[in-house]
Amino acid sequence: MSSLKKTDPDVAAIIGREEERQQSTLSLIPSENFFSPAVREAVGSVMSHKYSEGNIGKRYYEGNEQVDELESLAIARAKEVFMLPADWEVNVQALSGSNANLAVYLALLKRDDMLMGMYLPDGGHLSHGWSFEPDPEIRSADVASGRMVYLGGSRKVNITSRMFKVVQYKTDPKTRIFNYNEIAKIAAEYKPRMLITGGTAYPRNIDYVRIKEIAKKVGAFYLADIAHEAGLVAAAVVPSPIGIADVVTMTTHKTLRAGRGAIIFSSAELMKKINRAILPGLQGGPHNHNLAGICVGLGEAAQPSFRRYAQTVVANAQRLAGELWKHDFELVAGGTDKHLVLIDLHTKPLLGRSFARALAAAGIVTNANSVPQEIRGPADPSGLRLGTPWVTTQGMGQPEMTKIAAWMNEVMAVAAQWSELPAAEFDDQLAQSPELKRIAMEVRVLCEKYPLPFTAEVRAEATSE
Repeated sequence: MSSLKKTDPDVAAIIGREEERQQSTLSLIPSENFFSPAVREAVGSVMSHKYSEGNIGKRYYEGNEQVDELESLAIARAKEVFMLPADWEVNVQALSGSNANLAVYLALLKRDDMLMGMYLPDGGHLSHGWSFEPDPEIRSADVASGRMVYLGGSRKVNITSRMFKVVQYKTDPKTRIFNYNEIAKIAAEYKPRMLITGGTAYPRNIDYVRIKEIAKKVGAFYLADIAHEAGLVAAAVVPSPIGIADVVTMTTHKTLRAGRGAIIFSSAELMKKINRAILPGLQGGPHNHNLAGICVGLGEAAQPSFRRYAQTVVANAQRLAGELWKHDFELVAGGTDKHLVLIDLHTKPLLGRSFARALAAAGIVTNANSVPQEIRGPADPSGLRLGTPWVTTQGMGQPEMTKIAAWMNEVMAVAAQWSELPAAEFDDQLAQSPELKRIAMEVRVLCEKYPLPFTAEVRAEATSE
């Protein structure tokens, strides 16, 4: 029996139930992945015991010889994996992607400077400066206007929008992808101090060279946030902004599969400012156990097998998109170039939140998401976002993507009959549905064919008891 089960059976039971959920359901949230046993071992190591405020060779605490060695190794691996130019440097201390972005703002901007980022309902991120307009009539009028610029709503929901002036660019209302000429016009009009790319739900590649040209023309720093695509960039299966943008930020737990944390890349000159923004500007000591996981994950990303993984992630996403299209699901931007698919459900009987709940009842885990030209609120949006990083790590391929799309279409058909019910009654019908229970069992059977690494450990322990 594990020490956790002995000392805290309540927590052990919760973790056990989560292990069971992860093994028995399809995880299709594009920002989620699971890590190798080696990464998990590193994250759970004694590195979590040590405090190491400061930088390599310049810590404020003694006893950091191994931490210095670990951080140096992580930086060296990041440089190798992402093929950094000789004059670029790395920071691996940021605790999350949002922290990394805040550190960049703190380093390079002044209070009330102008930020220009991607409009959140069109796939942007909160940390790029989101402010929400709660009035649905104003939202509808804004969408109806066809304007490709957003100056913000009355509710400033993120610290970035409270600290800086923010203007956001939208996707083209016809194509639902970037219109770079329009982005250039917006930048010329508002002259931002920083131009940002990087989205949580933008399924197409970004022309980093074109964005850099726009930023340079107006005298702006260019920040490329590749939190979602980091692993795909590392494997060179999608374009890289390294050496093009002024600063590149990323999280490490999505397509990179390297535990929780963030990495910042920039020129050596800018990195001096960013390092000071991390410490003492924004946070104290780094989380060394997470740094250990990042280091191990970067080592795995340097192997040939990782490139094959990344290629399969994209191939699976494209197969899933193609199969969903055959079932008459409307795909934003017509498909995908990377790991995620965004569905506009305006033409279907269930919108994002209801469809996500129905899929969850059938063992398929996704998330409701806003879509371009969204007029609904963020708590009940019109779209659904799904991705293939997790199931690809699990070992699934294109035949499974075809099966998943068919299940999704069947769930929509089954749950459509309850679309007008209040939420509680809708959920009751989902829970009682024999058709959804059958699909959930079929999903479980499929997932059992692809056991997760921790499952074998749990079963071995149960057998020994």
